[in-house]
Amino acid sequence: MKLNIVVLAKQVPDTRNVGKDAMTAEGTVNRAALPAIFNPEDLNALEQALRIKDQNPGSTVTMLTMGPPRAGEIIRQGLYRGADYGYLLTDRKSAGADTLATSYFLSKGIEKIAEVTGHIDLVVGGRQAIDGDTAQVGPQVAQKLGLNQVTYAEEVMNIEDGKATIRRHIDGGVETVVAPLPVLVTVNGTAAPARPCNAKLVMKYKYATCPMERKGDEPWTELYETRPYLTLGQWSIADCGADYDQCGLAGSPTKVKAVKNIVFQAKESKTLTSSDADIEGLVKELLDEKIIG
Repeated sequence: MKLNIVVLAKQVPDTRNVGKDAMTAEGTVNRAALPAIFNPEDLNALEQALRIKDQNPGSTVTMLTMGPPRAGEIIRQGLYRGADYGYLLTDRKSAGADTLATSYFLSKGIEKIAEVTGHIDLVVGGRQAIDGDTAQVGPQVAQKLGLNQVTYAEEVMNIEDGKATIRRHIDGGVETVVAPLPVLVTVNGTAAPARPCNAKLVMKYKYATCPMERKGDEPWTELYETRPYLTLGQWSIADCGADYDQCGLAGSPTKVKAVKNIVFQAKESKTLTSSDADIEGLVKELLDEKIIG
């Protein structure tokens, strides 16, 4: 069964290196001031898509990301691992988008890909991005496109007869569900890790760029004329037929009132032993302070 699969991926700031310049005055992330990485759970999602491709010869995997021109690196990382195509949604007026505006632009991008491929069978993305931790974008995209959705997936076990069998994590255990295609799946970070980059694919795609990434004076510029696959897809809001009023800050009802750096410091400490008396005293103190109970 040949499947058209879209992987939603995001370039995120490395939250291990957050400093005082991490936020703008408007309360949005200052991405230019932070190192950028591939969102970890989106890598898990990519691996699930590639495994499905391996199980279904003839299937295609298309990367879709939204961000500034430098986010084209996410598409290259997907191509290095086995993805077939990639598109970058980039537009100055899409900056500062919250989950509602982001999911809208992504949904329009998926519709555009469907025009190119004929149809979409499966959309896969990470459970959430480490810069927002909302886990809202995937479900919102599914709602906007009218797709079935399965969240907190651990493994897409197989796809046959127009249905996907998926194992997902729930409180207290796991469950296996069957969902008819087309379906959107969000994948946990506990799913299988992404495979390493393939050396041959790295050599093939290392000069692949979106048009806005190019400076025009690269030594390999002539390659773009003879190797069309080195030109990655790039779409603006207008290219996708999207409404400007629903993108970026204009389409974002979420407003940040204030940003504060919170530093936790212990005002006092107490050392306890494993004796019954110490444990009993700790529990009593927690109950008295209404911390538990």
